Amino acid sequence: MDGMSAVKYAELGAFLRSRRERIRPADVGLPVGPRRRVPGLRREEVAQLAGASVDYYNELERGAGSQPSEQMIAALARALRLSADERDYLYRLADRPVPVQGGASSHVHPGMLDLLGRMPSTPAQVITDLHVTLVQNPLAVALVGDQTGFRGPRASFVHRWFTEPDTRLLYPEADHEGQSRAFVADLRAAAARRDAKDPEAGSMIRTLLAVSPEFAALWADHDVAFRRDDRKRIVHPTIGLIEVNCLNLFSEDGRQRLLWFTPAVGTESAGLLELLGVVGTQEVVSSPRRTGGSSPTRSG
Repeated sequence: MDGMSAVKYAELGAFLRSRRERIRPADVGLPVGPRRRVPGLRREEVAQLAGASVDYYNELERGAGSQPSEQMIAALARALRLSADERDYLYRLADRPVPVQGGASSHVHPGMLDLLGRMPSTPAQVITDLHVTLVQNPLAVALVGDQTGFRGPRASFVHRWFTEPDTRLLYPEADHEGQSRAFVADLRAAAARRDAKDPEAGSMIRTLLAVSPEFAALWADHDVAFRRDDRKRIVHPTIGLIEVNCLNLFSEDGRQRLLWFTPAVGTESAGLLELLGVVGTQEVVSSPRRTGGSSPTRSG
């Protein structure tokens, strides 16, 4: 059974079912509908939210199927709005290591997911303090590309900014120096807030010092400042230059941020963002510059 005992499979299925039945459709942005006969969400709705096939999710609830991957557990935890303790329990039931907070599999705070779901007309995403994108709404994907498919050191946008030149296509070249300085100052503030022995932040900083002379020079300046709000110029490959205000809401421990983009006053960006909503993600899906995983990509 792929490393899992029959008892754990059974408990995994029962736990998923209990969490599914407690969620109201409105909690995850789904319509209630007139023919809903089950408490909470339907199985197919959870599968859709988690990016899984309906058959696979049905097997999990029945206590069967293959051992879920770490990525699938993270997706299910977000779809079911699990607390941090519930998320960790799900990982242990699946015989998977509980991920360290701050990486690409970090648990998204349910409150931030709720706020994200209430912003359908505004590009928004949740990132970690090391600029790992955890989840995006469709408009954020349309604006800056799908940022959730990266793993390892590349999961951090700051790492890609200093190691992969194509990442900088997001901003006009004239803005690159300012963005570099802001990212380094923000990283220094985030690393200081973490434990001094934090392996993730320390490894990231050591790597960038070794491979990026630009990062090393900026790090030597000792600038420190969290990015709480910015005015950014974003280069969209179809719509063109969009000037936005980028706002942040921090979690209590500072490890996660809800990031959302609003049109800059006095510009044409409001109309451009409306156009972005019409264009949707069709251009994003077809463009090799704007996909996650191993390809160069845009980020925000």
